[in-house]
Amino acid sequence: QVQLVESGGGLVQAGGSLRLSCAASGSIAYINAMGWYRQAPGKQRELVAEIRSGGSTNYADSVKGRFTISRDNAKNTAYLQMNSLEPEDTAVYYCKISGKYYFGNPYVYWGQGTQVTVSS
Repeated sequence: QVQLVESGGGLVQAGGSLRLSCAASGSIAYINAMGWYRQAPGKQRELVAEIRSGGSTNYADSVKGRFTISRDNAKNTAYLQMNSLEPEDTAVYYCKISGKYYFGNPYVYWGQGTQVTVSS
């Protein structure tokens, strides 16, 4: 069974930092992309950052220069370093992985979400 375990969320003051982790395990062949999405109250879920197997990255404009996504392929783990946090960053953050099973179909899995709250 595929499982994504997220950690690192919490409460932080504006200007502070948090580091989110997402560890994938189970019957996974290749993970092509790992990413982070967030959903704030009253808003739709949006892409925050993603990193593909070749190392290329994509960031939302709102987090460029403040957030950094990285990936440890040996551990099947993605990280999101969040610096200079703002109250607008408050949301539930979800890890997402996509890839393909051996001789199988493409897949997408989502983590359970972790709350990030940034206070003034």
